[in-house]
Amino acid sequence: MPMLGLGTWENDDADQCTESVRTALETGYRHIDTAQAYRNEDAVGEGIAAADVPREDVFLATKVWISKLAYDDVLESTRDSIDRLGVDYVDLLYIHWPAGEYDPEETLQAFDELYDEGTIEAVGVSNFEPHHVDEARDHLDAPVFANQVEMHPMLQQEELREYAAETDLELVAYSPLARGEVFENDTLVDIAEKHDASAAQVSLAWLREKGVTAIPKATSAAHIRDNFGSIDLALDDEDVAAIDDIDTVDRRVHPDFAPDAW
Repeated sequence: MPMLGLGTWENDDADQCTESVRTALETGYRHIDTAQAYRNEDAVGEGIAAADVPREDVFLATKVWISKLAYDDVLESTRDSIDRLGVDYVDLLYIHWPAGEYDPEETLQAFDELYDEGTIEAVGVSNFEPHHVDEARDHLDAPVFANQVEMHPMLQQEELREYAAETDLELVAYSPLARGEVFENDTLVDIAEKHDASAAQVSLAWLREKGVTAIPKATSAAHIRDNFGSIDLALDDEDVAAIDDIDTVDRRVHPDFAPDAW
């Protein structure tokens, strides 16, 4: 999985979404993330089709919403997602939250079926705590490939990072810029000035140092390209240590149905 992707949450203007996906792919991104709940799968698919990049070079992920997690609903809604995206398969299909209609046995049986028939290349979970992942693995024949969670310098997810490293699980960070809060953090701003970079690039580079794939959302070509520039930013040990020392637990996403552990 490419270590930097384009997130499309709230990118719900169809023309804008299509153009941002096309721009991202032609800039060099190879990972595009969407979800049924974002209501933009059609536009994402059109952006992929419009880009001068072969489909097989694009790592495409979408997510099944919590109201569609019963067995039949998983199968039907995923096939609808495939149709909207205009593709034959998705590289990664997530359970969006362990909530709503989620039932590990029933839900994951459907994910196994989709995996076996080649509709999805990998199974993912999102917003799962370690015990949720363990439970999912007990019910799945397919491997759990990735867990997508909120992560950024103000929410460093040490327990999840340790768990992922110990259990061969990819971590994917949504809201990696903390909904813009990175631009207000003195540590990140100082490191950015030191490297003639942006605070966004510093946050994304720090996540990469931690072995985490970031999927910052962006709509303008300028922001898409700025985020992509993080690939060329090499933080030194002092930078990483300073960011590690940011002592906050600032969760920006906390819906009513979030896991009790939050």
